[in-house]
Amino acid sequence: MGSCVSTSRQSSSCCCIGIGKRAIRTHSDHAARLQQLSSIPNRIIMNGNSTTSCVFTQQGRKGINQDAMIVWDDFMPEDVTFCGVFDGHGPNGHLVARRVRDVFPLKLLSFFSSHDSKSSGDREEDKLHSLWRDLFLKSYKAMDKELSTHPSLDCFCSGSTSITLLKQGSNLFMGYIGDSRAVMGSKDENDSMVAIQLTVDLKPDLPREAERIKSCKGRVFALQDEPEVSRVWLPFDDAPGLAMARAFGDFCLKDYGVISIPEFSHRILNERDIFVVLASDGVWDVLSNEEVVQIVSSSPTRSSAAKTLVESAAREWKFKYPTSKMDDCAVVCLFLDGKMDSESDNEEHGFSSATHDSNAIESDDGQQYNSEPCLQRNFTVRSSSDENDHNYKNVAAVEDNSGDLNWLGLEGVTRVNSLVQLPRFSEERPTTS
Repeated sequence: MGSCVSTSRQSSSCCCIGIGKRAIRTHSDHAARLQQLSSIPNRIIMNGNSTTSCVFTQQGRKGINQDAMIVWDDFMPEDVTFCGVFDGHGPNGHLVARRVRDVFPLKLLSFFSSHDSKSSGDREEDKLHSLWRDLFLKSYKAMDKELSTHPSLDCFCSGSTSITLLKQGSNLFMGYIGDSRAVMGSKDENDSMVAIQLTVDLKPDLPREAERIKSCKGRVFALQDEPEVSRVWLPFDDAPGLAMARAFGDFCLKDYGVISIPEFSHRILNERDIFVVLASDGVWDVLSNEEVVQIVSSSPTRSSAAKTLVESAAREWKFKYPTSKMDDCAVVCLFLDGKMDSESDNEEHGFSSATHDSNAIESDDGQQYNSEPCLQRNFTVRSSSDENDHNYKNVAAVEDNSGDLNWLGLEGVTRVNSLVQLPRFSEERPTTS
């Protein structure tokens, strides 16, 4: 696989990242970095709410919660907020997702602080688009490179999706890989709430994704017992069967067409745009875009919207698929006007304040989130009796629909794993030319 899968080297570089009047020096020592991150105000990674958003995650029925999320208000001066949802898969998927959650925003800040700010004749909107597109691309590349050289985190057959959003004034910038999704709640000309899908679920059966994978000698096909689920396979073995076309990690497939290059989008907001929902596929498997927007917009309080949405998804799982194991769910609800409920509303619904203390930081020891636990769907569900012994993170199966951002998912009846099995390499493995 080349240097991509080497775990013998560790980056010794560090950089000073300015955050307003604060500065964070990134080190190779992860514990020190977590301790520094915990002191940053308006950065939340646990269930709760900030000055602009609410976040909530609930563990499914497949083992440790492999979803992670972040909201970082005051990410930069001048009304800049950063949000992200990360859905891990594979044996170390939870560690990959949390690593990306903690490190990726720092890389984005680092590249921003070092970017060339030479003036040009472009319009301000064009300059911002070009700037953030370049910064997102560099940050995603650097994040995957760091994972490939991490001395103790094995990402060979583990990885994570990523959907990252940066709101700067009336501009919304997004970079994403994998099949987590972003949907906006906006009002139409009749003042009715409508759902606008902002991202595409990047699955192996999308024509452009399949073409790239096959050109790199990877294989894309579905198993006989799940013909609706396209997967990525090694050229010389029926493994690992990854159900997405782009991801952080998964270095066993990086030479065969699975990439970490993000799709990038830029949207200019207007007064009709109310909120954005970022969520892992555990939500989209059982709730449509329209249902998600309706649930969030009708939530009793803004601070309870994410929790209400996750609980609605959990009920749908139990009702529709009582014999299958519910997937992990993670949700970020960003309210675009920057307004949240009063402190009394937050206390009534059991949410934390805008900031969190150091004990809210989770380490790499596998600590789980604990919480107690309507359809255009994007899912396939396997009954518990048919599941294999792997407790890997499950994802949805989808189909392309001629480039429509709001295309329908397959109405399947089985819930499938992100990875079918780990690669089985042998001495006779053929080499690629």
